[in-house]
Amino acid sequence: MATYLICHGAWSGGWSWKKLRALLGTAGHEVFTPTYTGLGERAHLAHPLIDLDTHIEDVLGVIEYEDLHNFILVGHSYGGMVATGVADRVPERIRHLVYLDAFVPTDGQSLRDLASEAPPAERLEGWLIPPNPPAPDTAPEDLAWTVPRRRHQPARCFTQALRLTRGEPAFPRSYIHCTKKTGADVFRQFADRFRSDPSWRFHSLATSHSPNITAPETLAALLISAAG
Repeated sequence: MATYLICHGAWSGGWSWKKLRALLGTAGHEVFTPTYTGLGERAHLAHPLIDLDTHIEDVLGVIEYEDLHNFILVGHSYGGMVATGVADRVPERIRHLVYLDAFVPTDGQSLRDLASEAPPAERLEGWLIPPNPPAPDTAPEDLAWTVPRRRHQPARCFTQALRLTRGEPAFPRSYIHCTKKTGADVFRQFADRFRSDPSWRFHSLATSHSPNITAPETLAALLISAAG
């Protein structure tokens, strides 16, 4: 049995991994999908000072209070920023770090630095940034499930620079690139970097950006293989 700790993407929450929790649980694995402060069922806690460090601390709290060791850390999209910070704080507890179509920052970088373009000014609503539109291949029933649950995200999460204090980790890392997208693919930069890097394990998925919603069986099979 493996233990998975999942860092979800922007505007989302642990709820968006409901399908994966069921699939991985049926396969005998334990799954933790914490929701960051200010999002999902914790949206009532939103305030202008929430930033990337806040969300890193959210996940570190789960690791401490659930006493997690030897787990597979998964970062999806913005969750790659969070997972990188978590891994830098507690590398001795991590078995494998998986980036799922995610940002992979280095010391001093913010998500805004890594994005192909900053969110346009007209998308800012005070200190909050509204969600990106869902992938066009999202099924109607999944749209009915996900759209009402997505929440605006505090802008500081995207602009705060990540500070890392350790060098290259000793645990293995994987990058999963989702290739079925329309328009610009901000995550291709990481796919191009890690595809031929022997220190990384690289996988492509012919899915849109959130396979936890649109292709859960395919994603579950790949995550289970990572546990092996």
